[in-house]
Amino acid sequence: MASGTRTWRAATEAALYGPNGFYRRPEGPAGHFRTSVHASPLYAGAVAELLRRVDAALCHPAELAFTDVGAGRGELLTAVLARTAPELGARLRPYAVERAERPPGIDERITWVSDVPEGVDGLLFANEWLDNVPVDVAETDAEGIARQVLVQEDGEELLGEPVSGADAAWLARWWPLDGAPPGSRAEIGLPRDAAWARAVRGLRSGLAVAVDYAHRHDARPPFGTLTGFREGREVRPVPDGSCDITAHVALDACAGPGSSLLTQRDALHALGVDGSRPPLSLASSDPAAYVRALGAAGEAAELTAPAGLGGFGWLVQPVGDACAGLLEPAHGRPDGEG
Repeated sequence: MASGTRTWRAATEAALYGPNGFYRRPEGPAGHFRTSVHASPLYAGAVAELLRRVDAALCHPAELAFTDVGAGRGELLTAVLARTAPELGARLRPYAVERAERPPGIDERITWVSDVPEGVDGLLFANEWLDNVPVDVAETDAEGIARQVLVQEDGEELLGEPVSGADAAWLARWWPLDGAPPGSRAEIGLPRDAAWARAVRGLRSGLAVAVDYAHRHDARPPFGTLTGFREGREVRPVPDGSCDITAHVALDACAGPGSSLLTQRDALHALGVDGSRPPLSLASSDPAAYVRALGAAGEAAELTAPAGLGGFGWLVQPVGDACAGLLEPAHGRPDGEG
């Protein structure tokens, strides 16, 4: 192995979360890419509505946790807190789970932690977190053998040893490369499955939701999805700390018992986000209200566009029976769920 060459998982871990890693930068993720959280306050409003539904389903517990996993600089958590604090009051316990340091000026009611709290009741929400859980990459060689892809700090790659053990078993189950032509690639999602399972175990009762770029077993991308982002643009993934490194998530592999997979479009519609234009009659009766409603409709349309943010996957996993069915699935159970 050439000096400085590592697996993609090890290289990404250092590039994103090391002492000088991309996610340690003061500008935070919002300085480089726009998520649903930044696209419109309607998104936080929908999450706040889901939190209210969880609270009602749990019969208004003495302490209701809202856990934001991969909290960035606390943007979503702050917005949801502003929308729910008056009605939930002192019962609400907001947690920000983030490996970066607590940003200055954030609401003192927010508990800033590096790991998911345990034994809580409420809503756990992970928006674009799993795509940044580092994974290894496999590629088929000239003989069709799936090998580890190794990478240097400058982004140059070479093939390593054949994938074996638990990683090979995961590929066989969730992203088979047998018979695939040379150069076919897959991201080995085993660390994400484990990370999600650990996060869900933190809930004693409630609902866990993961929202991310996703694909399913019957439509895996033949050359993988590993890429980089910097200053709002997609760039070559180089593990030197200069860019985000991300890959879409096999959410169906992460899913636990009782889970549902939805599109963001279906989930937000179920939570009351509607991109319909206001009636033209409102323009004459109340022009200011019409302009506000038109703006909100545009934002809702962006959040739910099937070819854009609306195509994101939502993995919805109840913990206990009380929160089952809070968001009705659009397509039934996840692939492979028994």
